[in-house]
Amino acid sequence: MGGFFGTVGRQSVLTDVFFGTDYHSHLGTRRGGIATYDPEAGLQRKIHDITNSPFRTKFERIYEEMQGTAAIGCISDYDPQPLLIRSSLGLYALCMIGMITNAEDLINRYFSDNGGHFCALSGGAVNTTELMSALINQKKSFAEGIQFAQSVIEGSASVLLLTSEGKIIAARDRLGRLPILIGKKEDACCVSFESFAYQKLGYEDEKELGPGEIVEIDASGAKTIVPPGDKMKICSFLWSYYGYPTSTYEGVNVEVMRYRNGAIMAKNDAEAGKSKDIDYVGGVPDSGTPHAIGYANQSGLHFARAFIKYTPTWSRSFMPTHQEDRNKIAKMKLIPVHELIKDKKLLFIDDSIVRGTQMKETVDFLYEHGAKEVHIRSACPPIMYGCKYLNFSRATGDLELIARRTILELEGEEGFKYLEEYSDSKTERGKKMREAICKKLHFASLEFQSLDGIVESIGIDKCKLCTYCWDGKE
Repeated sequence: MGGFFGTVGRQSVLTDVFFGTDYHSHLGTRRGGIATYDPEAGLQRKIHDITNSPFRTKFERIYEEMQGTAAIGCISDYDPQPLLIRSSLGLYALCMIGMITNAEDLINRYFSDNGGHFCALSGGAVNTTELMSALINQKKSFAEGIQFAQSVIEGSASVLLLTSEGKIIAARDRLGRLPILIGKKEDACCVSFESFAYQKLGYEDEKELGPGEIVEIDASGAKTIVPPGDKMKICSFLWSYYGYPTSTYEGVNVEVMRYRNGAIMAKNDAEAGKSKDIDYVGGVPDSGTPHAIGYANQSGLHFARAFIKYTPTWSRSFMPTHQEDRNKIAKMKLIPVHELIKDKKLLFIDDSIVRGTQMKETVDFLYEHGAKEVHIRSACPPIMYGCKYLNFSRATGDLELIARRTILELEGEEGFKYLEEYSDSKTERGKKMREAICKKLHFASLEFQSLDGIVESIGIDKCKLCTYCWDGKE
């Protein structure tokens, strides 16, 4: 994933961009960057590796190194950015979030049509942002170039572009899979992935860009230069997993959605008689906790934090490259509350179950500390397809997914014809998959939120939501 923040003002905006970008640190773990425009110094740029140190610590000397009345910042889980680009359109800084699944085809087409070149990363890969710039530069204006790039990209691409005149051009991806919001205060206008990032800096909500909308931003405000399209497919995982609790997308707050989601799961369990004799309900911290609060409030069961995640010094568990290292860090962070675990029947809700490896580690940890039973609920339906639009998961193939892998073990590849049945807990195939996962991961019971349930909890028409990872529908 990744996130970005940009501001244009009549005075220096570096403080706003520093803190605004830092507020996107939950969306990426590898690179952080800032580009600024100053009337005297022109465009400047700094990029740092943030794998083992937070964005804030790597950029704490930024005020001594840069200045400007316009700036963009980016947190990236992959390639270094923003990049400074010099082309026929002029000098500009560019950052993007999303995923280009047909990158190799586009690179080869570019070589065929233009005979140009790219700076290669280790192993020969091309920085996705540089590829985006090459596509933009094929047209006569930034707006035309962005539209062209988005039309040929398979995946998604939202863009912030800082011009050599000190303006920002912001473009939401063609189907609006990710949000872009505009904030306004006296003498400054900003653009952000997360709404709370600018609200904390004194900006007020101005507008949320529509799918494919492109705006030009200066200190006085944002002007639409390409109107929004009619079709939207915003990612449902924004609310259930990686969106920050205080954020609001398309008018729906993340924390409130998670309470609703947990309440719906509690109703389903009560109707099926699956939540009897539970001592405590808890969430797998941090994103599973609000789902668990909603579940506890609806069911009347006691909410408790049977273990606490130690976060002051331990890095995020998905940061290391190797799964074994991620598992070890995830386990080391968990500190038990023995009085809430020993001889207790516990029900935990996680935001999602992707591979299942870390969940098994967590359940084993609870049994090691005396839990009598550990029941698991997933706030999402079974993940049947790896995301091909946003790179929100490191999964490299469908068979890394616990649901897919279990189906293969139960029925071979023939089972892949019945993914819809396996997703449904009421079918025989659905029951067998859940039983097999329970046996494999040592769960006392397992249930997933239904697709209808998560759509209901978001509260947006299903036709406007991307649910590809659950149902394979584009």
